[in-house]
Amino acid sequence: MFNLRVGVVGAGIMGAGIAQRAATFGFSVTLVDKDDACLHAAEKRMAKSLDKMVEKGIILKDIEYDVLTLVAMTTDIKAVSSSDLVIEAVNENLELKQKVFMKLEQICPSNAILATNTSSIPIASLANVTRSPQRVVGLHFMNPVPVIPLVEVIRTDQTSDATFEACIEFLEEMQCETVQSKDSPGFIINRILIPMINEAVKVLESGVASAEDIDRAMVLGTKQPMGPLALADLIGLDTVVHILETLYAGFNDERYRPCPLLLDYVRGNRLGRKASHGFFDYRDDAEPFSCLTPYPKRRVSI
Repeated sequence: MFNLRVGVVGAGIMGAGIAQRAATFGFSVTLVDKDDACLHAAEKRMAKSLDKMVEKGIILKDIEYDVLTLVAMTTDIKAVSSSDLVIEAVNENLELKQKVFMKLEQICPSNAILATNTSSIPIASLANVTRSPQRVVGLHFMNPVPVIPLVEVIRTDQTSDATFEACIEFLEEMQCETVQSKDSPGFIINRILIPMINEAVKVLESGVASAEDIDRAMVLGTKQPMGPLALADLIGLDTVVHILETLYAGFNDERYRPCPLLLDYVRGNRLGRKASHGFFDYRDDAEPFSCLTPYPKRRVSI
């Protein structure tokens, strides 16, 4: 098997998911976060995810145990200094990510690959704070990482062929499908997806339809597995706003300006699933309509 020691900086939903997927395929992972509580939450999240995968027969029970033992957790970022590949997965904030990359430049050997899981920020803006931009690449995983195999691979004009090829080999070992994107704000998926979510919020704000009917229309009418508002709740409304702001700054196009209602929800801490309330209410374990929601059948006489 392709032998690579993996470091992940940021133990939120994405960081924990990346660590879990890598460990599932036998990679040794060091997961770092400055907050012990976040690390504890990540451990619980991985255990719950693995339990579901065992129940569905996706993995065996003994693999679940192996995965958890392959992920070492720490609050000391220096622990990733022995990694061959370090994936940054902190909040979608340019200044914060740049600080992480400057630190990784200091502590990691010159042959280590530095990757970012950013969903919208141009990779060059992170590579340029290092002295070795040739080893910086974007690896944008999808949420939930253990389930969705797609990864956007983004290389800058300075990303070396060796860096790119090593990342492709790593992703293939994890049975990931890849698409390649130029280094442009939002890349492929979010440049298309996030404006659609923003437009759905505008439809809600203008009173055209309820959140439930907007999502039901998109699921049943366009065969999406989840409506745009439920998807925004899954992503996190604050993250959606950050991505829109990055797109707006990058293209100076009004279509990317965050909808006022979306901004209001973020200011009110209605951030989606992680806050138990967004466009839908999750406080009573309620689930919004999706392609998996039972839909009543009607008998039709002609």
